[in-house]
Amino acid sequence: MRRILFDSPISRAGYLYATAFGLVWGSVWSTGRVEKRAGLYVFRGMPSFTFGRGGSCVGGCYLTSQNVGANVLEHEAVHKRQWQRYGMIFPLLYALAGRNPLKNRYEIEAGLKKGGYIR
Repeated sequence: MRRILFDSPISRAGYLYATAFGLVWGSVWSTGRVEKRAGLYVFRGMPSFTFGRGGSCVGGCYLTSQNVGANVLEHEAVHKRQWQRYGMIFPLLYALAGRNPLKNRYEIEAGLKKGGYIR
């Protein structure tokens, strides 16, 4: 079952769907510069209600107000890879891992320090 869902054409389709959604969402709400960095479409100037915490990765898009440092983008690039691996199942897996980033395996994998969760 894992071969069918993870790192597969199905997960790739989910990643592309999420990226398309992120591109539309970012295009609608972004009031800042939009650029491609660290393999991500980075949408700045997003209102706080359009993303979680300091920013959110949706497929290959990173949505934020101004949180675009190099370390954060490296952290978000790992989330992009997680989207590619798990596809549309990723939001469910992330939610099941819990809201506490210090215990969430996907945040730990992306790097707590680079994500700004620890000093």
